[in-house]
Amino acid sequence: MENYDLCVLGGGPSGYAAAMRAVDFGKKVILVERSRLGGAGVYNGALSSKTFWELSKEIASMRHKLDSYGMKMPQIPFGSILEEVDNAVYERSAQLEEHLRQIVHRDGENFRFVKGSGRLLTPNKIEMRGEFEPYVVRSDYTIIATGSRPRMLPNVDVDERIIMTSDGMSGLRSFPKSLIIVGAGVIGCEFASIFSNFGNTDVRLIARDNRILPFEDEDLTKIIERNLEKSGVTIHRQSSLISMKIVSGEVEYVIGTPQGEETHQVERALISIGRVPNIENTGARELGVRLDRAGCIDDEDTSTNLSNIYAVGDMTADIALVNVGELEGRHAVEKIFGRPSRPLIYENISTIMFLAPEVAGVGMNEAQARKAGAPFRVASFDYRCIPRAIAMRHSEGFFKIVVTDDEEMRILGMRAIGEHASSAIQAVALLISMRKGIGELAELIHPHPSIIEGIQECVRMLLGKSIYKPDVFREYLRLRAWRDGNYEELVWPLKKSE
Repeated sequence: MENYDLCVLGGGPSGYAAAMRAVDFGKKVILVERSRLGGAGVYNGALSSKTFWELSKEIASMRHKLDSYGMKMPQIPFGSILEEVDNAVYERSAQLEEHLRQIVHRDGENFRFVKGSGRLLTPNKIEMRGEFEPYVVRSDYTIIATGSRPRMLPNVDVDERIIMTSDGMSGLRSFPKSLIIVGAGVIGCEFASIFSNFGNTDVRLIARDNRILPFEDEDLTKIIERNLEKSGVTIHRQSSLISMKIVSGEVEYVIGTPQGEETHQVERALISIGRVPNIENTGARELGVRLDRAGCIDDEDTSTNLSNIYAVGDMTADIALVNVGELEGRHAVEKIFGRPSRPLIYENISTIMFLAPEVAGVGMNEAQARKAGAPFRVASFDYRCIPRAIAMRHSEGFFKIVVTDDEEMRILGMRAIGEHASSAIQAVALLISMRKGIGELAELIHPHPSIIEGIQECVRMLLGKSIYKPDVFREYLRLRAWRDGNYEELVWPLKKSE
């Protein structure tokens, strides 16, 4: 029986990161992946969908410019779009595979890759299965990183051709004439943005609440909703899916609305209601690894209730993002073989939503700050006051920073919506992790012209020394405090007590 220091089940973002961090410690590692390296971080997920988004954004921008000149946009074949997406996926997957091949070649005695699946028989014994005779290895530690899959609806038959999940979107061979998207969360709204950007699809979106992205602040979602509807998307608000079936090769769906039931027919459907962990066939449940109600592994800083078994990535109830999964994978290895300087911190996790325009966030939004209960201040600075946004002719959006309501003004969170939003939040994420105030940001010399100058002015508003004064540009700039369950407009100039 072969013996290893660490067995990693799953070669997606978190599992791959864990295995490579274990290489740094010089440990004997076996990495097991039954499908494709990179997982949903490359295929049917982050990389592929974001490539679709980038291409759709370019096409939408080109079409709008041609429209302004009275010219018609030429038809872009879907096959060309798909080929570009496939090229991006192949480039990244080939890179991962070549890196793995080199690691195996260089460290063959200490590193092994198995194309197959692994199942825990005991806390230290794992059975390997694949296109070979099953065998068992022994490992001191195991990290479960088997990822997740799209959540299904119990009464909807998904064939991944007419009724699809995100896993089936790459199988499209032409622009659907019409598309219904069930779920108005991040993934559903991203695909609504993508297909509306291309301009060839009648896109419809079912939102259970009275708006999309209900977990985000309303001032942000209003911009996204307005742009989606402007590009032709129909939003079924306060609606629930009653039934969906394939009729004559198309999709018939019935929704319940405040006005009653409605029946519609479209060419394709996308089910986008979240993901569920791939716990089956890992052996974790049978060994007594504790799970939560959703079926995720109930971990504490990546540790499970079994001392030598760890869980990372989408297997846990923490934030299901590629960057978080990679961080967790690395952290688990450092806990096993080293001494991490501190527990994992999730308060400064940066997120991006690929919408129209893009949205980036870190820490709390306003709604979360209100729910936390403590007083806070919030400043919003409109893109229309940022020279770079004006020069780009894309001045829709804003920066919003939430800080504690005291002299320290420690940063609680930030939201950015607009061009280059995702490039503007990292300094704030660092300050949140350091539990610092906003003073450091106010005096930084930013490149000019740049979008991130808006962050600086937003901070200066909170400090009472911005160039543009909120009481003059009330439409563009806002400065408020949440105290005793109500908002107060902060009067300019700020008094020392404020």
